[in-house]
Amino acid sequence: MEKMNRKFIGGLMAVAGLAALFSAGCAMDRASIPFTDEATMSQSTNDAYVPPKPGLSKMDQMKIEMQVFSSLLNRHFWDDGEYTAIFVQADDAELKMLQNKFPKHKPPIKPNYLADLRPNQMPRDKDTGRGAMILSVDVNEPEPDGSVQAIGRWYAGGAVSGFYTYVLMPKDGDWEIQNPQ
Repeated sequence: MEKMNRKFIGGLMAVAGLAALFSAGCAMDRASIPFTDEATMSQSTNDAYVPPKPGLSKMDQMKIEMQVFSSLLNRHFWDDGEYTAIFVQADDAELKMLQNKFPKHKPPIKPNYLADLRPNQMPRDKDTGRGAMILSVDVNEPEPDGSVQAIGRWYAGGAVSGFYTYVLMPKDGDWEIQNPQ
């Protein structure tokens, strides 16, 4: 019984110690931290400073992706295989635009949720159980000359994969591929 009392008292002391620790942390001085007045700081004239590159707007990124996906869809990576679907790694709006632009594409462009992906295997179309191909686009940040590099990839398993590197320039509110493959 005495052994149980010691454990109980030890437990109470531990809880009391934690409560004291937490309450002490809450009672800390909340005085603001003084910052140096920026006007009195020495002004640097570093001529080597390069301002950060402006990123692409969401709309420009989508236009670039559409150009690259369109280029990839005009190729025939799937002619030698018996693929029953092309999946694009894009949002729903881009998928819908591609499906409208290529309504009779063979194999058809399908939404990603119909892809059956398993490690070390070819992607499969859940509708047919047969092989499928995945297209994706990686868009880089703009270069100083305004151009943007993008990588268009295709994947249908380890042995059937590849990529093209594209250089795109803005033109009349859109983007144009400068290095047709």
